[in-house]
Amino acid sequence: MTAIAVLGSTNMDLVAYVPRAPGRGETVTGREFRTVPGGKGANQAVAAARAGGDVVMIGAVGTDEYGSALRTNLEHAGVDTDLLHTVAGPSGTAHIVVDDEGSNTIVVIPGANGTVTTLGPGEKAAVAAAGLLLLQLELPMAAVTEAARTARAHGVRTILTPSPVQLLPSGLLDAVDLLIPNEHEAAALTGYDDPHAASQILLRQVPEVLITLGRRGCLYAARDTEPVLFAAPEVLAVDTTGAGDTFVGALAVALGEGRSVAEAVAWASSAAALCVQKPGASTSMPYRSEIDAA
Repeated sequence: MTAIAVLGSTNMDLVAYVPRAPGRGETVTGREFRTVPGGKGANQAVAAARAGGDVVMIGAVGTDEYGSALRTNLEHAGVDTDLLHTVAGPSGTAHIVVDDEGSNTIVVIPGANGTVTTLGPGEKAAVAAAGLLLLQLELPMAAVTEAARTARAHGVRTILTPSPVQLLPSGLLDAVDLLIPNEHEAAALTGYDDPHAASQILLRQVPEVLITLGRRGCLYAARDTEPVLFAAPEVLAVDTTGAGDTFVGALAVALGEGRSVAEAVAWASSAAALCVQKPGASTSMPYRSEIDAA
């Protein structure tokens, strides 16, 4: 089993379910509210662990009640939390509005995540010992870049989800093996709305790109090969929160097991399809037996 290190955020998701999202200056009445463990880093860690991966989480939670709940959620999924530090102050939170079509809008407050600015010896050792490193952009860029460069120095394959989208320094991109933006992030990074055009721009910076397209599937592109469009399973989405992280976590497990890109994408797409059929982020992520059955 390939070890997967995840450096990323751990947030408590504060989720409001509404018929439709409010416009600027508008108030709408919601029908339900939930607190759900989340954060892109923690979500990918939970998804990978439930999919059968050997996962270690690197990050931070606060000393509030959310912090202990977030740690417990990861541990219940089988994630190693020895490198998930507790720091004074609040944990990260994400304020999410989900409409009746399953679409969402999100505001993230970093909290404890903002304190992760560098890697200590233990964190570097965990990255060096892993087979795969998963990164996102909800932690300070300095730590993300340091982790990627540590992985590159030890031959560890690095997968980056560029969310929330922002300018990516060359020091980070030079150490990334596979970039997985959604279509909106790809457009923001390249200036091209067409995923095919965006993928070719991104391939100038990284060896492999996988652009997720929601219900239309995903586009995979690598240098010196023709891009491939993979279809997504057709399902009725209840809540798309966490679907992208589920896809990445399951994909990492499949790639770590030596599956081809086509096989890994198909398996990860099944995991994401199962996720969107239930409300919540980490709570809706499927287990390996469910993915295999699908």
